Amino acid sequence: MKRIAIQGTLGSYHDIAARKYFDGEETELICCADFDDVFEAVRRDSQVIGMLAIENTIAGSLLRNNELLRQSDTRIIGEYKLRIAHCFVCLPDDGWDDIGEVHSHPIALMQCRDFLGRHPRLKVVESEDTALSAEVIRRDNLRGHAAICSRAAAELYGMKVLEEGIETNKHNFTRFLVVADPWRADELRQEHQGGRGLNKANIVFTLPHTEGSLSQVLSILSFYRINLTKIQSLPIIGREWEYQFYVDVTFDDYLRYRQSIVAITPLTKELKILGEYAEGKSSL
Repeated sequence: MKRIAIQGTLGSYHDIAARKYFDGEETELICCADFDDVFEAVRRDSQVIGMLAIENTIAGSLLRNNELLRQSDTRIIGEYKLRIAHCFVCLPDDGWDDIGEVHSHPIALMQCRDFLGRHPRLKVVESEDTALSAEVIRRDNLRGHAAICSRAAAELYGMKVLEEGIETNKHNFTRFLVVADPWRADELRQEHQGGRGLNKANIVFTLPHTEGSLSQVLSILSFYRINLTKIQSLPIIGREWEYQFYVDVTFDDYLRYRQSIVAITPLTKELKILGEYAEGKSSL
């Protein structure tokens, strides 16, 4: 059995992504209040695997999770790209005329801005999780309250779906990373690659505050035909005008990729490979 630590509760998008990634396997979810607790669960027990959102095609990157990855000793072993579809749900006996307010996570509310704009009378209330919003309404029998959550959460908590697919942009995907104790990373990664070889990596490094330092690194990666799929800079607290660069790369040749890492290392400071894995596919 795989024990998976996620942020959120049963029926959340983290829950859905974890079950899809480990499809066909017996899993036990460890539901955590925040992402710090996810990493703590992995740290306390090397048998626990963590799953965390890292970016959304609409909301962008979860910058805090980049930092948690760098600070932890975990390794990325895989990724899953989940299509996010939101539902507007309420108690079984409620209807449109009964609803006065809607609860959900701030990002989900933002992703449904057009829908909410068409219903200006609704009071919008932020909560810590999409599925938890539905769970609380059902548990406390909150008449006149609605939640924005997944269909899976609606079914799990016995909620009525008043409208489905209310997200503004239908090309709404969240990318989740799967992380594990470094001593188990190779074993777990091989279990889930499905015969696919390594072709993606996440790295982080700092650079001296000198002219052209970043362009030199990028030129070397280009020379080795390494494709940058994402680059994110974050300021280093207490070190003015110095930045950490989080870079995702894909490659066709693992040896060439490793040669590129060796080549850029003298130009960087504190370079760390956060994980090497097979690129994940998008869900339908």
